[in-house]
Amino acid sequence: MKLLRIGAPGAEKPALLDASGKPRDLSAHVSDIAGDTLSDAGLERLRALDPESLPLVDETARIGPCVGHIGKFICIGLNYSDHAAETGAEPPPEPILFFKATSAVVGPNDDVLIPRNSRKTDWEVELGVVIGKEARYITEADAMDHVAGYCVINDVSEREFQIERAGQWVKGKSADTFGPTGPWLVTRDEVPDPQALRMWLEVDGHRYQDGTTATMIFGVAHLVSYISQFMSLQPGDVISTGTPPGVGMGQKPQVYLREGQTMRLGIEGLGEQHQKVAQA
Repeated sequence: MKLLRIGAPGAEKPALLDASGKPRDLSAHVSDIAGDTLSDAGLERLRALDPESLPLVDETARIGPCVGHIGKFICIGLNYSDHAAETGAEPPPEPILFFKATSAVVGPNDDVLIPRNSRKTDWEVELGVVIGKEARYITEADAMDHVAGYCVINDVSEREFQIERAGQWVKGKSADTFGPTGPWLVTRDEVPDPQALRMWLEVDGHRYQDGTTATMIFGVAHLVSYISQFMSLQPGDVISTGTPPGVGMGQKPQVYLREGQTMRLGIEGLGEQHQKVAQA
């Protein structure tokens, strides 16, 4: 099942894609793609609906973030062996955790704004994991039972703010529009192996990232279990699991985003994002 949210910012309607790829309105059945809707029972109720009986939604309308009311946006640093190599970093012995402010979350095709005083705004295609059931001190064997599904994330990053301005990475990760999420939340039953997904990102038609989740150092099940040892995870929390090689910081010479450029990115089976780059 592919779930999405359609409409103006703050007024998105919950929807699902029917067999022909057309969005169908779920407003009569759930208030949002959030909270209890993401539980196994909540998703099963949506699966029981006949999509053809649901009203069509305007296909030309804006697509919002595929998850509403995100409580925590947790990111994993240096989680691809080939990306760690391109940055000159040693693979970490444990997952590196940091947060992205939820105010950074936007729709998959909304503009990405270069922050004021930025010189090094970068891109990162990432697999997003959406939590569907509370997780607290869970084992790796049980971790996938707590996953509602997956989505595409562009973990946009300002490298000078992140690395050269002291303190935590969050400063370089949390500018408004730095978290395009979606287009769809694809339920876990449609992704039999999250460690075997092709992923890619282009800027102005040039493919910089072309990787696979197979090169993750710590896989999805390990990450969900690991994070739950330090904090509880609630339905609607999102984990952005790291990026493969090809980021702007890893180019020789380094390349960063400029106003007027266009990003296009996607993950196998999870859809595509398209963003224009503008100046804040």
